Amino acid sequence: MNLKTIAKMAGVSTVTVSNVMNGKYNKASKETIERVQKIIAETNYQPSATARSLIMKRSRIICVVIPNLQPEESAAASPYNTQILGYLDRYIRGRGYYMMLRCVVQSFDVLADFATWNIDGAFLLGVAAEDARKLQDMMDIPAVFIDTYTDDPSLATVSIEDRKGGYLAAKHLLDKGHRRVAFVSTPTEFPGVMQERYRGFCDAFLERGVALRPDHLITTGNIFYEQGVKAGKRIAASGQRYTAVVTVADVLAFGVMEGLRLGGRRVPEDVSVIGFDNLPECQYSYPRLTSISQHLEEKAQSAGECLFSMMREKKITTCSRKVDVELVERRSVTALS
Repeated sequence: MNLKTIAKMAGVSTVTVSNVMNGKYNKASKETIERVQKIIAETNYQPSATARSLIMKRSRIICVVIPNLQPEESAAASPYNTQILGYLDRYIRGRGYYMMLRCVVQSFDVLADFATWNIDGAFLLGVAAEDARKLQDMMDIPAVFIDTYTDDPSLATVSIEDRKGGYLAAKHLLDKGHRRVAFVSTPTEFPGVMQERYRGFCDAFLERGVALRPDHLITTGNIFYEQGVKAGKRIAASGQRYTAVVTVADVLAFGVMEGLRLGGRRVPEDVSVIGFDNLPECQYSYPRLTSISQHLEEKAQSAGECLFSMMREKKITTCSRKVDVELVERRSVTALS
């Protein structure tokens, strides 16, 4: 069964059948619409999604791209990825579209997929600023770059107040009397999310006139739990006797707490710990983790509103939004006596 067969059975053109199937009822009489719909129902005809997308030049597919993921790594290893994907999927489904997830090593690897699948729009997570501009020039679809820091006004970007988040974490610890504080992060020398959070952390110490210890920055290879465990062990064995730790992600914080435990240090009695993201898991860890909330649901909604606005207007428009952050206090931080 195909479109031509339906048209022949109804005694109309294939264009008329297509119009009826796509809700263009002003292009056919009431009798014709009812006749075509009856035949479709009786034959249980299901149109090919591929053929339909070629005809309409729309696939109703929104691609979500996670770059910088090695072949042996899983996107699900990051609780942050799981949360943001869940919120993006809900937004996309709510508008009658389908989400395609694409994990790539290099951001540019997705260009072939966009052409092959006739993608309607895309969200790209954590793309480097220098790559974002090149990608946008090479794509012919609307795209929103999430967590890309750039001054380019022609790119649609959604991020959070990362610098403020780092500042709030450090300020909270300083207010509690802590002065020997470690900062656990992936490399911070490159412009982007981690650098912004680290700058905010340093801002708070500068504001108070408190000097940071020479080896306060502890760098990890990636944002995985195992890396946090290694960092926690290193802090526990350090002669600096740190009393607190700020991490750039909750999953690192969970690992740091385990590493500290294995190194004979208690949280928060010996070392206070603050995470970043405020994932649901913060409620279940022991002790429950104090964290910087980046309001992931609002972040995903802002990105969705930006993308679908461009899709409706059928043009690339300027969209630059920053979502606020806040510190959510739980049990992993204690004041020094």
